[in-house]
Amino acid sequence: MAIDFNPSRGPTLGIEWEIQLVDAETRHLRQDAREVLAALPSLSEGGDVHKVRHELMESTVEVVTDVCYTVGEAKDDLAATVAALRSAAADRGITLACTGTHPISDWRDAVMAPVQRYADLIEQMQWLARRIQTFGVHVHVGVSDVDRVIPIVNALSAYLPHFLALTASSPFWSGHDTGLASSRAVVFGQLPTAGPPHLLDDWAAFEDYMATLLRAGTIRSIKEVWWDIRPHPNFGTVEIRMFDGIPTLREVGMAAALCQCLVTLFDQQLDRGYTLPRPAAWVVRDNKWRATRHGLDAIVITDDTGNTTPLRDDLYELVRELEPVADRLGCTEELKVASDVLEFGASYERQRAIRAEGGTLENVVDAAIVEFAEDRFVTFGEVAHVGN
Repeated sequence: MAIDFNPSRGPTLGIEWEIQLVDAETRHLRQDAREVLAALPSLSEGGDVHKVRHELMESTVEVVTDVCYTVGEAKDDLAATVAALRSAAADRGITLACTGTHPISDWRDAVMAPVQRYADLIEQMQWLARRIQTFGVHVHVGVSDVDRVIPIVNALSAYLPHFLALTASSPFWSGHDTGLASSRAVVFGQLPTAGPPHLLDDWAAFEDYMATLLRAGTIRSIKEVWWDIRPHPNFGTVEIRMFDGIPTLREVGMAAALCQCLVTLFDQQLDRGYTLPRPAAWVVRDNKWRATRHGLDAIVITDDTGNTTPLRDDLYELVRELEPVADRLGCTEELKVASDVLEFGASYERQRAIRAEGGTLENVVDAAIVEFAEDRFVTFGEVAHVGN
């Protein structure tokens, strides 16, 4: 089958940010997305892009940017939409937050959004889909030539642990510590067509593989292929879906900067005639698990022969390597936030620190609410008495 790819004009950006609707009193999730979206018709109806829209569960509102050219532009776009969403939610006693899972709400209390394709998904996947009360961030980066898409997807797959560890924010699931940095990666990753991308040779191989899945009845549309990194032919992008729910706008900017810089770097290397690296599939799978379990403390595999390095060290080196690219793209400050995360802790570490200091899971939720509202990292001392 032929799959047309609509080339982008350079490394454009699009961001999808899945936001939690949290009851301001109980701090549990509220299943009220329909009411909130109805209060924002100018953003949720009509036009080419719905800036706020349903996700699988009614506890979620997804905020979507227009096509942007810089990380700063994308952040401004998100901030404007979030401001409108915050006002509509506050009128209903709802506040906003974003972590990969909600620490205390039970997935069995979730209400499915009134969207037919989600009903079809539930019918097809049953328990696997009903559990997906999770939250993530997806970053699209434009690619200018179809022949570059698959090599870039393959090369990006080596950075799944980097993407996940920097944003891992789901150590808790239904009131319990899972022992993982990202329980979301496991919950969502259980879907049959989720997980690391298949490492293919070229676009023709991608077309052949999609045709095979359709012929076999595994999928009904290529939109049902939920790889951690996937081509998005209609948008003309590669879509990086590995990020957990991200609590602050500054960390969302970090994720976008990291993606835009890497895609730009790989595009420049292709311009120079280089062959992009393509890690072994077993290395990609193993490294994703290591980041899922250990987050920033993972020891990741660096080559097909099994050599390893601390992920923190590799991230420091990656940020330094990307600094000249970030300078040209105008996202140097956003990329530097990765160094702040390495110094002060990713979200899963910040959440566990609150518990280690005697805080409750309600305090963890409070911290996520403040981080989202004030775009900064929050300590236990700042939230210990909130609501008491």
